[in-house]
Amino acid sequence: MPWIGVLPFLWTSLLALSGGADVKHRGCGEVRQAYSAKGFSLASVPFQEIAGEHLRICPQEYTCCTTEMEDKLSQQSKLEFENMVDETSNFVRTTFVSRHEKFDEFFRELVENSGKSLNDMFVRTYGMLYLQNSEVFQDLFTELKRYYTGGNVNLEEMLNDFWARLLERMFQLINPQYQFTEDYLECVSKYTDQLKPFGDVPRKLKVQVTRAFIAARTFVQGLSVGKEVAKRVFKVSPTPGCIRALMKMLYCPYCRGLPTVKPCNNYCLNVMKGCLANQADLDTEWNLFIDAMLLVAERLEGPFNIEAVMDPIDVKISEAIMNMQESSLQVSAKVFQGCGQPKPAPVIRSSRSLSDSFNTRFRPYTPEERPTTAAGTSLDRLVTDIKEKLKLTKKFWSSLPHTICKDDRTTAGASIEEDCWNGHGKGRYLPEIMNDGLTNQINNPEVDVDIMRPDIFIRQRIMALRVMTNKLKNAYNGNDVNFQDTSDETSGSGSGSGCTDDICPTEFEFVPTEAAPAEPDRREDDASSASQNSQSLIMVFSMYIILMLQRQWR
Repeated sequence: MPWIGVLPFLWTSLLALSGGADVKHRGCGEVRQAYSAKGFSLASVPFQEIAGEHLRICPQEYTCCTTEMEDKLSQQSKLEFENMVDETSNFVRTTFVSRHEKFDEFFRELVENSGKSLNDMFVRTYGMLYLQNSEVFQDLFTELKRYYTGGNVNLEEMLNDFWARLLERMFQLINPQYQFTEDYLECVSKYTDQLKPFGDVPRKLKVQVTRAFIAARTFVQGLSVGKEVAKRVFKVSPTPGCIRALMKMLYCPYCRGLPTVKPCNNYCLNVMKGCLANQADLDTEWNLFIDAMLLVAERLEGPFNIEAVMDPIDVKISEAIMNMQESSLQVSAKVFQGCGQPKPAPVIRSSRSLSDSFNTRFRPYTPEERPTTAAGTSLDRLVTDIKEKLKLTKKFWSSLPHTICKDDRTTAGASIEEDCWNGHGKGRYLPEIMNDGLTNQINNPEVDVDIMRPDIFIRQRIMALRVMTNKLKNAYNGNDVNFQDTSDETSGSGSGSGCTDDICPTEFEFVPTEAAPAEPDRREDDASSASQNSQSLIMVFSMYIILMLQRQWR
């Protein structure tokens, strides 16, 4: 049939009319220029488009990419993604790293300077009498430092021991005509709570020191946890599915000969939500953690201000010594009644009386004399600064895809919906935007996400945040987290709630961004009752063990 010979000509004409001839002969000049700008060699880059059957990620149409180019650009997309995440998270990382260092330096220097202040002024005021007993005071500050740095120190027991030791030393000084055995002095120390030889100072100081140190240590621990989460989570490598999606989004435009066309904003969001699905799951615990940090920060500004406690601690201890001096006769009489009459000293001691030794009231430093801490920065300024920065980190993990995709270096921008790369060509991106988190990526059209295999490392970070938040809740109520069950219950034993009859912190009722309404804490009789119940349980348990052992013996 004569018209059969015309078919090849008609086919060629149709290809030309449809643009097929233009596609075949489209040059790759722009791609070569953009590819070279990335630092790659042009040796493998074609001058004109070639058939794309070899492509594994990008559309297998006519292309400016070879297999080698696709591999290199795939690695480049992974590197750029890691750099984008690193750059975006830099604020969170630097906030926690720098503020942890600053607070830690401040608290350490505060304790150190308080110890030096007491030593200098007691030497000046009490002279040799203090120097002969200085280890009692030095041990106090040593234990405070050890507690702050994470040592297994029960603050209440440590402070009780300090006052008991001080009473032993003072009792010998006010009764130089007698000699005292170790057993006798131990008997004396048992009368510390009953006689209250130092007045009300030990009780008040215990309240102030315990809750201030608990809050300070826990707050710094919180900064440390936040620092580790921020530093480590971003080291998690993208999955193979994520790398494929990144390549398709960032560099498949190169392979299509469109190196200047940027990804559509919504397309970028779906890719980032798929790649950062595990990180987004941190958001809930992170926000609770930040809220708890902010509440403890408010405590540090107010009733738990460690600077307000440590600066005048030398004055308060001196006041306690004066109270002991003034009540020395009554204290001695009651101790002799309870512990027995001591033996006379074989050698007559110095005739200098205690009144002569303590004839000068303690004079604290003036503001000009008092040493500064952390380069002169006050706690209030430090706390105000960190509170403002912590607030900015809320919802950081869920907003990370949006932060990355709104960068005009990455996408065409939210306002450009047509003239952008949609994963296949230049045009509008139609799929819906996924919600945040791992489980919501089950239908992500861009990233192959296995929702049944959460990242173990990130799950561990989520648990670390949860544990730290609970510690902060306890610290908010003045409870020592190292000596009680770290459940949501705020009752229990420990270094105490820091509550007194007239001063008691608000119980922690966790409402994000707002402090809880005031509610009085438990009184000492509750703690006593809890202690008695605990002892009863121990006795019952001990009897049970004895019975079991007897049965086994038989």
